[in-house]
Amino acid sequence: TECEKEPGSLLWIFVMVGNIVRGMGETPIMPLGISYLEDFAKAENSPFYLGCLHTATVIGPFLGFLLASFCAEVFVDLGSVDKEDITITATDARWVGAWWLGILICASLNLLAGIPFWFLPKSLVKEGETNEPEEASKKSVVLLQENGKNEAKQTMYFIPFLKALFRNPVYMLFICITVLQFSAFNGMISFMPKYLEQQFGKSASDAIFLIGVYNLPVICVGYFFGGLFMKKFKINIYQAANIAFWVSLLEYLLYFAAYWTICDTSPVAGLTVSYE
Repeated sequence: TECEKEPGSLLWIFVMVGNIVRGMGETPIMPLGISYLEDFAKAENSPFYLGCLHTATVIGPFLGFLLASFCAEVFVDLGSVDKEDITITATDARWVGAWWLGILICASLNLLAGIPFWFLPKSLVKEGETNEPEEASKKSVVLLQENGKNEAKQTMYFIPFLKALFRNPVYMLFICITVLQFSAFNGMISFMPKYLEQQFGKSASDAIFLIGVYNLPVICVGYFFGGLFMKKFKINIYQAANIAFWVSLLEYLLYFAAYWTICDTSPVAGLTVSYE
């Protein structure tokens, strides 16, 4: 009867609500942050600032990998179980790391990072200009009023605008590149740790650490120098789209080299070998 009893814990609701709140807080960073840089930075400086922004978005996951590696080495029942009572190690299949510890640490850091945003002014001066914030705020209010009056017209033109957006080759090319890149990145995050554990006998913490060390610093350097390259040669949006396409195509072709990386299949009773 104990084996048939279903767990009645509702802690998963807190995890789900926490992830929803986190997503709501993280969503404005990319669209609003990029729009803010485009609106308030000089045209020749915005690529460099965007490169710094993307570099920071890569440094964060790199530090997250290090934190996950540390948490994976700590037993899940931290504080309630003595270390002497734990008879298994991190390389054991029954080992469960303190996954909840990383959530608490990241939540605390997000809370501290959000405090300075409360002290930002309502409006900022565009880089290189000397307009007062009050004048800029008045102009923004006028624009909002005009947009409110034309809201009905904008609704009528929504479908034509949407069609024009889908016919924009630069935008569609950027969407395709982004989807493919995130698909490859998500595949690596999902399956590479388990692959390292199975094929090379690494623990979960070592596998996570190796992924972060070997991948993210290189991507970080690429983002940074990409921004400097665009700033130095003053590359426009069409040239940037072509460069992104050909470089991404070269990247995907290089990924095909992984097909020549063949490892022996691990013996699994009932699948690759018989039970006898």
